[in-house]
Amino acid sequence: MARGKSNETKKTNGANLGFEEKLWQAADKLRSHMDAGEYKHVVLGLIFLKYISDAFEEHHHQLELWTADPSSDYSVKEPGERYTVMEDRDEYLKENAALKGVLPKDYARPSLDKQRLGELIDLIGTIGLGDKESRSKDILGRVYEYFLSKFASAESKGGGEFYTPQSVVRLLVEMIEPYRGRVYDPCCGSGGMFVQSEKFVEAHGGHVGDLSIYGQESNATTWRLAKMNLAIRKIDANLGFHQADTFHNDLHNDLKADYILANPPFNMSDWGGERLRDDVRWKYGKPTVGNANFAWVQHIIYHLAPNGVAGFVLANGSMSSNTSGEGEIRKAIIEADLVDCMIALPGQLLMP
Repeated sequence: MARGKSNETKKTNGANLGFEEKLWQAADKLRSHMDAGEYKHVVLGLIFLKYISDAFEEHHHQLELWTADPSSDYSVKEPGERYTVMEDRDEYLKENAALKGVLPKDYARPSLDKQRLGELIDLIGTIGLGDKESRSKDILGRVYEYFLSKFASAESKGGGEFYTPQSVVRLLVEMIEPYRGRVYDPCCGSGGMFVQSEKFVEAHGGHVGDLSIYGQESNATTWRLAKMNLAIRKIDANLGFHQADTFHNDLHNDLKADYILANPPFNMSDWGGERLRDDVRWKYGKPTVGNANFAWVQHIIYHLAPNGVAGFVLANGSMSSNTSGEGEIRKAIIEADLVDCMIALPGQLLMP
């Protein structure tokens, strides 16, 4: 995905201090009258398209080198994969079934200012300049994550539905230390828990291939954000082939995870609990129909392996509420010796 590059653009480098912030400021100036929620999908979709473009160019370059000299070390040696010349970048998506339906395809809609869209394409085309695909991937991942946080901030309270602040995610990851095994997030948002888990493994000298990642997300657009976020970082994850309600359509029903990380929506009142009164997950008591907090807790416990460990965020009221049997559920969980520690977070910390 490339257009002409100005002299200023050519100086852009992913290693520059404040690169992501400068890129955001430039992109935000192009927003015009679009609200952050709509503009988010335009920008993040283009960043993902940039990743697809870079991946295509990398594989195409390797193939050209190999065609010129089949005995060289440039041949693609990924087990089980076979690459052929692709006529256009859509072929990349066709060859990667897991990415089907992820890329937004409505850039031609009348409400998009074509001049500003062109300028945005020029801007995003500067991300990851350089010859190394791994370098490009790292920079694209950084930019995508930074933009997620900025859009979450712009959308205020609604942004928390798809983004958990990195400081909170890092705290959870450092507490449960996911080195090897199955990692699960039942309300994965844009996938930040998985990104930080892999960063943790890499920082401690482990192998990211030792983690198997499972997630689920009920919001279709957020599910696509997660798929794009993980694809850019080459994180292989099972998020299902579509979005789905975790309570009513558990895509990983038989999963017993070694690590569970989650930031469930707080105090959900409309979660359909009246249709799940006798669900097998409610081992420690039936959660109230008017609040899903302890439904999330018990769903997490249900999906833990015998020696598994979970870290999750709950509303402060969950620590003291006694309404509708919540106190009894909490007591039963504590008496089962399932709670290792509780950390009270500062107020407003979860606001993007």
